[in-house]
Amino acid sequence: MKIKLFFVMVAIMLSAGLTTASGQDFALKTNIIYDATATINLGAEIGLAPKWSLDLSGNYNAWSKNDYTKWKHWMAQPEVRYWFCDRFSRHFVGVHLIGGAFNLGGIDNNLSFLGTDFSLLKDHRYQGYAYGAGAAYGFAFMLSKHLNLELEAGFGYICLDYDMFECEGCGRQTLSGIHHYIGPTKAAVNLVFLF
Repeated sequence: MKIKLFFVMVAIMLSAGLTTASGQDFALKTNIIYDATATINLGAEIGLAPKWSLDLSGNYNAWSKNDYTKWKHWMAQPEVRYWFCDRFSRHFVGVHLIGGAFNLGGIDNNLSFLGTDFSLLKDHRYQGYAYGAGAAYGFAFMLSKHLNLELEAGFGYICLDYDMFECEGCGRQTLSGIHHYIGPTKAAVNLVFLF
């Protein structure tokens, strides 16, 4: 959390010193949704053309609630965006890739969504890799010359290549498999610092 705070403070100091920029070419961002789950995250976006940008976001969660409950993961998500107005302003659409690793288990829930039964996380631990792609829509609200609030939602496909373990002591491996997930692939409420 201290590393994230450092990046946010550096971004604020840098953006406060920029007073003669004629257009925005670069942004640093943090996803408030990930912040709420104690997931360290940072995104960077660079302008490629007047209506195009490349966004790269990543997150990392290495915390375990206890020996039984795990919510560990890392993920990288590059995205090419097309802006309907000016870059970093108003409506945009994007296409993103997804890659990462996970170690999840002992999470008590009754959720089943679009063919994926998340309630299995209660009695099992899953460890493996994820990769996929999706499309997204978003909107950026300009709060000031160097600060935006960005909302984005994406939908797509993720392939989960996993090993399943008994959760009692998170010990014996019981199964290996592949799960094909189709559903939301991105949800972001980003605080964006523009340079």
